[in-house]
Amino acid sequence: MDLVNKFLNGLRAAISTDELEELKKAYGATKEDIYRLRSEYPNCPESLIRLLENIDGTYWREYGESEIAVCILGSDVEEGNYPYYLLSTQQMLESSKEEEDVSYLLEYQDDEEAVDPKINPEGLIPGTYIHFSDCMNNGGSSRLYIDFNPSDEGSCGQIIRFLHDPDEYKVIANSFDEYLQDLIDGDFTFLENEEE
Repeated sequence: MDLVNKFLNGLRAAISTDELEELKKAYGATKEDIYRLRSEYPNCPESLIRLLENIDGTYWREYGESEIAVCILGSDVEEGNYPYYLLSTQQMLESSKEEEDVSYLLEYQDDEEAVDPKINPEGLIPGTYIHFSDCMNNGGSSRLYIDFNPSDEGSCGQIIRFLHDPDEYKVIANSFDEYLQDLIDGDFTFLENEEE
């Protein structure tokens, strides 16, 4: 079984019954949207493409007459088992056009590193990253990125987690495949509070 199918099967087993019903309304991205994502981001991981071919976003995403908002991803943020939405292909393309400046954090970096040394100090420049996920509180506190322009210490395609207050950019996986595998290996614990 390939990684994306393994992830989706594990997700369906771990998610609450109500959210599973919501998720069943979702369908895959159009061929045109996938083509556009691949054209603009030739390094886009195949596993992200495969995920989008199955579910084209869960972040207040309209599917026909229905709108769904279901968290299906996670990160290393442990307090409260913090879940994340998957952005749609179009949302990714739109939200990845802005520069994510990290220089303000580098200026004040003391004991704790607010910017992981694997991240390019120039920040996330449009065309060099894909913003693919927002956290459960609509992205204000945390977002996830695939970074194609790392520092010399990093890896092309690494996953960056931004966390607000105090602001921090941290690499949480070396690739999207590794990221999905980490969620599987963690038994989807980020969904535990979703069943309450």
